[in-house]
Amino acid sequence: MTTTFEQNNACGSLCCKGCGRSDKQLNTFDWLADIPGNAEETEYVEVQFKNTRKGYYRNSNKIPLEKGDIVAVEASPGHDIGEVTLTGRLVLLQMKKANLRSEADIKRIYRKAKPVDMEKYAEAKKREHSTMIESRQIAASLDLQMKIGDVEYQGDGGKAIFYYIADERVDFRQLIKVLADVFRVRIEMKQIGARQEAGRIGGIGPCGRELCCAAWMTSFISVSTNAARFQDISLNPQKLAGLCAKLKCCLNYEIDSYVEAQKRLPSREIELETQEGIFYFFKADILANTITYSSDKKIPANLVTISGKRAFEIIGMNRRGQKPDSLAADGAQGNNSRSTDLLEQDSLTRFDRAKKDKKKKKKKNQQNNGNGAAMNNRPNESEKPAPMENKPQKENKNASQREQSKPQQKGGNNQHHRKPQEARRGQQQPKQPSERQNNQGQR
Repeated sequence: MTTTFEQNNACGSLCCKGCGRSDKQLNTFDWLADIPGNAEETEYVEVQFKNTRKGYYRNSNKIPLEKGDIVAVEASPGHDIGEVTLTGRLVLLQMKKANLRSEADIKRIYRKAKPVDMEKYAEAKKREHSTMIESRQIAASLDLQMKIGDVEYQGDGGKAIFYYIADERVDFRQLIKVLADVFRVRIEMKQIGARQEAGRIGGIGPCGRELCCAAWMTSFISVSTNAARFQDISLNPQKLAGLCAKLKCCLNYEIDSYVEAQKRLPSREIELETQEGIFYFFKADILANTITYSSDKKIPANLVTISGKRAFEIIGMNRRGQKPDSLAADGAQGNNSRSTDLLEQDSLTRFDRAKKDKKKKKKKNQQNNGNGAAMNNRPNESEKPAPMENKPQKENKNASQREQSKPQQKGGNNQHHRKPQEARRGQQQPKQPSERQNNQGQR
């Protein structure tokens, strides 16, 4: 028994035409690729060259093209080699996004690349890195304040595009003459910014995803620190700067939402008066529409979190000369509940806690080992060696020193204190009874 499965999509089988290679910058997912007749809807085709450089060309010869084909396109002068990255209806949307005003500027596709074209293309690509290094040395010798970031040769090797970065206007007319004499090609200079350079190089951002300038962003809008202030982000340059050493472009993504949410909160300068005292602004969660107030203006004390609506109610009461019993609503306590992050993904010090605990354990173990070793080194009282009987002279000296250190007492008291010592001496030195008796007689 055989079972057949029918696919209801355009090509009658599982198709992944839209899922092309994503190893190139500014990759576009063609979600209309499986629709029948999509490629024939328009004669325009999107072709991508090195890194983020793209162009739109007319397929006037009606060449059957698909995503990933290598084609030879018209250039001035000669021809260039690129890869087809988009066909069909989405090309018109991309052209509108790129602000192509006149169709006269759109050049045409010659043919699919031949082996001879690919050989010339490979030879031209091999020279790019060495050309970039040598051009940097030439620019430095001419004392030009610029950085040549990349060099791209045309497919036929007759033209080279030099991408450079400069903070100020640079007069590179002399540089073009020198480069043309050295490399024997037509020279074109293109100035790019730091963000565009990061997009051409590519990389992974602090969020763990591909850089926006390398994935989809083509137009770059200036970013200011006001965007961070509106979102209550600390003005830390190391946190706000991206791989290009400029402010992150993503600071502008949610700025409109924060500005709208900020309108539903009272001003931070307004103080709230209650029967308990005056409360001052401490912090705010803009998107959650909550504000935290403190009873002290400089330090956090008696913190109470209320909603923006409740804050406006108290402000209205204060303007009428009334003071509520507390910041919280009647019969309700302040909203002091804090959101808990179960995975601790938002904590910047989540990896430091384990290290601190390990250090504490090590210190405790070292202290315990040291105390144990010290206790082991101490001799027990039961294990103390018995006094040797063949050293009477040293013991007599110690006894005489102890007697001299004591205050001398009169008559019987002095004799009374000395008797126990003499008795002990008698026990320790049984061989000299005659000397001890003579001493007692003299005293």
